[in-house]
Amino acid sequence: MKRFPAFDPPEYVSWRPYPELAGEYSETWSGDAQRSAVIDALSVTQKLDLYRGMVRTRLHDIALKRWVKQGVISKAWLGTGEEAVTIGPVHALNRDVDVVAPMIRNAGACCEMGLSVADMLRGYLATADSPSQGRDGHVGSLPLRVLEPISNIGNIPPVTVGIALSFRLRGVVGVAMTWVGDGSVKSGPTHEAFNFAAVQGLPAIFIIQNNQVALGTPVEVHHLPGTFERLHEAYGMAGWSFDGNNVLDAYAATKLAADQCRRGEGPVMLSTETFRMGGHATHDEKEARRVLPPEMFLKWGARDPIGMYEEYLKENESSAEELEAIETEVADEIASAAAEALESRASNMPEPESAVIGVYAD
Repeated sequence: MKRFPAFDPPEYVSWRPYPELAGEYSETWSGDAQRSAVIDALSVTQKLDLYRGMVRTRLHDIALKRWVKQGVISKAWLGTGEEAVTIGPVHALNRDVDVVAPMIRNAGACCEMGLSVADMLRGYLATADSPSQGRDGHVGSLPLRVLEPISNIGNIPPVTVGIALSFRLRGVVGVAMTWVGDGSVKSGPTHEAFNFAAVQGLPAIFIIQNNQVALGTPVEVHHLPGTFERLHEAYGMAGWSFDGNNVLDAYAATKLAADQCRRGEGPVMLSTETFRMGGHATHDEKEARRVLPPEMFLKWGARDPIGMYEEYLKENESSAEELEAIETEVADEIASAAAEALESRASNMPEPESAVIGVYAD
């Protein structure tokens, strides 16, 4: 896809296919008969939809970064480099029934569940027609089964578990899924959510998204043994890992987890490694480059999840022209959404008296 020198990480601007990594891409699941069967069952349309979702997520972030540089907004929280961890798992769900609870890095989940890009951007602009009517920059939609992120880190897993419990109580064959950062694992509510889901056998999927840094603290400093592959064992729940920069592996691992939950054999904890290619938000990108060594950016930059998936598709499913057409389609969608959101800012900001509407207290 097109690279943007003003907005993309430098490793993505200079990205090129790496033959050794391309060869490893399909090998990730080739030794696993179950995952291979799941991926083999995907149609070309489904595979291209995964690509479309990742491109949409990346270009959504580019639009936000452009707004930061233009002074439209002060900062933005991005998922650049972590698109596969979000898009693969969401596409593995039954999006007519299941519920997702994204973190800020998983904003792409909202669009894949049905929220418009314009609504996502309105959320940052706090317009009256944004999903929260201007009250909160976090975006979600209960009718579309997307829980809004909670600012207090580690508090969304208990809510996710509550949704999973509601499925059981209502007799609904559904799955509740959330992402948990490597830092959020240390939160007390997260631990309680894991334990409750496990002892109750609830249909919940927890994706431990290790992007190597919690705010500004490298994972090896705040977590022993530094990886999360066996964390599920501490709670007596099922669990396995997937490649966080490989959207097909992410899809297959989550599809197997969702199927297991629907059989009444949940919960499932999935661990994955990826990398935050920028700062915690756009305001501290230089700090991220000081905290983490250049070698990490080079290593993970070569593993751009979109670039690697493009090469896989061109080798196996699609032409470069097809992929370019999808990118053009999504770029037009983003541009139209940005214009629509800016129009809302100009004409549809919340009235001051609306601040007390929908506020509850004991």
